[in-house]
Amino acid sequence: MTTDVDHHAAGDDAPDDQARDDRAMARLYLRLVLLGAVIGVPAALVAALFLALVHTVEGWLWDDLPEALGHAEPPWFLVLALPVAGAVIVWVARQFLPGDGGHSPLEGIGGGATPWRNGAGIALAAVGTLSFGAVLGPEAPLIALGSVVGMVVVANTRVRGRGEEVLATAGSFSAVSALFGGPLVAGILLMEGGLAAGASLTVALLPGLVAAAVGYVLFVGLGDWGGLAQQSLAVPDLPLYQGTHLLDLALAIVVGLVAAALILVVRELGGRVRAWSDRRWQVALLLGGAAVGAIALAASSLGADAQDVLFSGQAAVPHEVATTSVDVLVVLLVAKGLGYAVCLGCGFRGGPVFPAIFLGIGVAGICVDLFGVSPTWAVAVGAAAGMAAGTRFVFASLLFSSLLVGSAGLDALPAAVLATTSAWLLVTAVERRRSTGGDDDAGATGPASAPAPA
Repeated sequence: MTTDVDHHAAGDDAPDDQARDDRAMARLYLRLVLLGAVIGVPAALVAALFLALVHTVEGWLWDDLPEALGHAEPPWFLVLALPVAGAVIVWVARQFLPGDGGHSPLEGIGGGATPWRNGAGIALAAVGTLSFGAVLGPEAPLIALGSVVGMVVVANTRVRGRGEEVLATAGSFSAVSALFGGPLVAGILLMEGGLAAGASLTVALLPGLVAAAVGYVLFVGLGDWGGLAQQSLAVPDLPLYQGTHLLDLALAIVVGLVAAALILVVRELGGRVRAWSDRRWQVALLLGGAAVGAIALAASSLGADAQDVLFSGQAAVPHEVATTSVDVLVVLLVAKGLGYAVCLGCGFRGGPVFPAIFLGIGVAGICVDLFGVSPTWAVAVGAAAGMAAGTRFVFASLLFSSLLVGSAGLDALPAAVLATTSAWLLVTAVERRRSTGGDDDAGATGPASAPAPA
């Protein structure tokens, strides 16, 4: 027979069991945070090596090779042939290596756990895309490669289940922070992608933030060691922007709406290209590479720089800002948008963020020439609007914009907020209308994805 004492004893055991479970969970989470710190350095190192490889191959192809052929700039046949050669490399990676070279750029920046076996295919496809002139950015491959590092650590630990996702995300944090100038932008960008998780998101992503901070030490240096060389995000030689004006604020709203409309059209075209190319992707890749080269040549004949049309646009922003001809800027925007749409849908592998930023800055640059506003304002407003339209991430877009302009453009941030807000509202409204209207081509305008929280 059970006595009252037995009941009391059983009741006393329940809180003890709960306390033991809580302590076990706390130890497990602390272990995940420490493993995140361990992942940070190798993930950042992989990111640095990958970016160095991309830039080195790009220099060989677009600087050294033309010079060896006796040309000061890439001749027309290289502008046409190199993107096709890159398409062949992407085809090899997707055809013969696991992982399909990563996900389609129309699906966003990616995220989640990436099996380590997919790493070689992702890296090869990204080099074939980025170094050979396709109009995509490096952020999606970096996120995937960082996740690969995290999964290698998982394979050598006893972490399973949701912990695998947490550590994969930690690797992505550290890798992408090398591109976005530190752990804060990377953290906010990946966090905004998982806001639906609510309060649990912070718990899931905290190990990643630790990984990003530890890994970023490789770039900022430690003690007397100056760190690894890193390309600066800030646009050089921007004039100081002080105060603001009603015209600047009003134009910021216009820039946000125009940039969003332009990027929506680009993604719609990219979705149509993808719908056509899904069943014949090998042919579509080669035709897409040839089309990108032809678009760049056509823009060059109209006064734009072919290499501003090619690539992600990250390195071409200073030249874009310095362009004083509205006609050339319009040609550049049209050509870049068409090349971006082709690369989004034809089967190349890269990220969608930096070409969208380039388009946004180009739209704002037209205001510099027509209305005499500051180029610093144009970079802040255009970058924020373009990134927000391309990703639907508001706070990451604003923070990244502030890094681009630095202290010279702090007073431009109110205008950047208006541009970001107007771009986000338009993109969200159009996507909601399409989704309620039963549009099946969600990939054409869907937001950038991010790692799912554990």
